[in-house]
Amino acid sequence: MNELMAARSLTTRPVVTLGGDAVAHVKDTVCDAAAGRITGFTLTGRGLLSGPLREGLPWSAVYALGHDAVMIRDRRGLVNAAVMTADQQNVRARLLGAKVLTEAGAEVGTVLDVVVEGGTGGRVLGFRVAANRRFVSGPSRHRRRVYVPRGQTLTVSGRALVLPEDSVRHVADDLNGFTALVGGVPGHWRGSLP
Repeated sequence: MNELMAARSLTTRPVVTLGGDAVAHVKDTVCDAAAGRITGFTLTGRGLLSGPLREGLPWSAVYALGHDAVMIRDRRGLVNAAVMTADQQNVRARLLGAKVLTEAGAEVGTVLDVVVEGGTGGRVLGFRVAANRRFVSGPSRHRRRVYVPRGQTLTVSGRALVLPEDSVRHVADDLNGFTALVGGVPGHWRGSLP
């Protein structure tokens, strides 16, 4: 499995070509939460006072998503940002702060961040959630911030994410624990995700 990272940590990450040319910085991650995939990135210029770029970076043009940079082959993969984001969800605007519910209607909490797979994966594997007190039990009760896998199905309805019941039975306190959880539950999370 590729390295897991929080979508918010991708903000300001440099976008560079394989030849080493700095192209831009990531402004925000764009994803299709229901399909469980990153669809691209909105971009800002490289200078201190530069603003948003009209160009966006679709996932199909990403060579690799690394810990220190987003790698692309060259600038030819950039597209019109407005077209790229028309039907997709901007993580910051649409997902952060969204309610997380179970299929049975129990409110789990609110989304603090989206956990994505780096490398060439680009999958949305779960969410960092500010959990309601009644949801969190056991050793993580004192934290109230947990990582929840997205499970096999995910429904996005307005500003709410509806997770399968099985997803909310398996939570982790930190990203390392979450990595072990999604990589270590036999077939349930790792093999079942799109």
